[in-house]
Amino acid sequence: MSPDPEIRRELDATLRTREDLGPEYDDALVDSFLEKLGRRLDEVVDTRVRRSLAEQQVAAAREARSDTSGRRFGRPWDGPPNAGSVLALALISLGLAIPLIGVATQVGTAAVLITWLGIVGVNAVYAHAHLLGRRTGG
Repeated sequence: MSPDPEIRRELDATLRTREDLGPEYDDALVDSFLEKLGRRLDEVVDTRVRRSLAEQQVAAAREARSDTSGRRFGRPWDGPPNAGSVLALALISLGLAIPLIGVATQVGTAAVLITWLGIVGVNAVYAHAHLLGRRTGG
């Protein structure tokens, strides 16, 4: 995997700025770089999630056209989630985890723990439903 050119430019700029300003500004420079890195990660995750969701919509539309069983398309709980939806949920969770953990960090350790437990819990329940649906043939 090649490094992201935008992040590379930001890191180079941060390092050049550090040379100009000196080590007393290290904390501010690191915080600024991490903020830019977080925003870039959010952009990348958002792009990947949107692409994945678009692919799922295309696949669902194709499946709906080829579905001859007469079942109504789009019913709630119309079977188990597919692997794409599990991946999409995982990517969305990771994308949301970044800002949520950032906010929780300001509150304290307990808030970080509760946030992670919530994220893991949602993914675990969803994955469990996916596995249960496969075992029961649903």
